[in-house]
Amino acid sequence: MKLKGKTAFITGAANGIGEATARRLAADGARVVMTDIEIERLAQVAAEIAATGTEVRHYPLDVTRRDQVQAVFDQLQTDWGAPDVVAHIAGVGKALHFLKLTDADWSRTIDINLRGSFLVGQIGAQAMVNAGIHGSIVFMASTNGLVAEEELADYNASKFGVVGLMKTMAIDLASSHIRVNSVNPGLIRTRLTQGSWDETETGQWYTRERIPMRRLGLPAEVAACVSFLASDDASYVTGHTLVVDGGQLTL
Repeated sequence: MKLKGKTAFITGAANGIGEATARRLAADGARVVMTDIEIERLAQVAAEIAATGTEVRHYPLDVTRRDQVQAVFDQLQTDWGAPDVVAHIAGVGKALHFLKLTDADWSRTIDINLRGSFLVGQIGAQAMVNAGIHGSIVFMASTNGLVAEEELADYNASKFGVVGLMKTMAIDLASSHIRVNSVNPGLIRTRLTQGSWDETETGQWYTRERIPMRRLGLPAEVAACVSFLASDDASYVTGHTLVVDGGQLTL
């Protein structure tokens, strides 16, 4: 129960790594604030977590909208106060050759993955500072924020941006006792990566040639790392990119 007594704010909490993060932080003792654009699924997951005895709030949220992000944090302030933990998990990605990438594709990925990180990070940090909370912010980056892969120009750019944003925030917020880190997963078994699962020909090749552990990661394995960075176990860790990739970047 290393997060007992803490309030954790999670984006992208209706599916995948975001859902796993909400479940893990709740299991570790936090009361959780869950947000997503998929309202019905969000409510279902929130109800399942609440059934375990955890205090839960859930709100619809488009992370690209400053007014919505601010409104949700304002509502949280009224309900429970400022969060101790912000886990920004919401994101998108789609493989597309660079020469076929459209302005709309680029804008959507950058808006959700990078602008969303900026908005949630800035507004969440301001809430912590105003309340005098010594908090933790964890971004969901990617191995694609450290090395590039083919046909993912917009995604690579957005995740490199998230890493740069995280490191700068870690410097700027250290004096306010707010730690900022990122978890950088490799290929994880989620809805976003379903086309590359290891049951497919592409997935079998990828796990065989690019992942020393020869399997995809699981959302719960990423969520465990988010929980570590959110907790006091990581009290001297800030500005760090925690890679969770089965050894992929060692090749």
